[in-house]
Amino acid sequence: MTIAHAQCLCGDLKLQATLPSKWVAHCHCSLCRRAHGAAFVTWVGMDATRCVFDDPKQRLRWYPSTPGAERGFCGRCGTMMFFRSNRWPGELHIALAHFITPVDRAPQMHAYWEDHVSWANVDPGDGLRRSTPKKP
Repeated sequence: MTIAHAQCLCGDLKLQATLPSKWVAHCHCSLCRRAHGAAFVTWVGMDATRCVFDDPKQRLRWYPSTPGAERGFCGRCGTMMFFRSNRWPGELHIALAHFITPVDRAPQMHAYWEDHVSWANVDPGDGLRRSTPKKP
């Protein structure tokens, strides 16, 4: 059993994720871009039951970013780390950049590619599928 570890910037909020992951993808949607201040966010999709929060100071906060969806962040340092949604029940999405140990796969696709920004050069030859999931 392999466990991957993630943490926020200040280290008060930690997570243990028992692999395997479900998927890894770059998300180019406007909400992820604004929440993270980046051209895109790379998420690791996990079965939520395989994730354990280490949060002794109770720093984890959830922000309802859209109806039926929340983004989780550290209440001390503000690090945006997690996403969960009724659209993907039972899943917890963890920003790959917060893992301090390796996960079990490389990114597999570019999600919401139609929303990508023109100012970030994404290699068209990276071999990853580009798609925009259907809206619920």
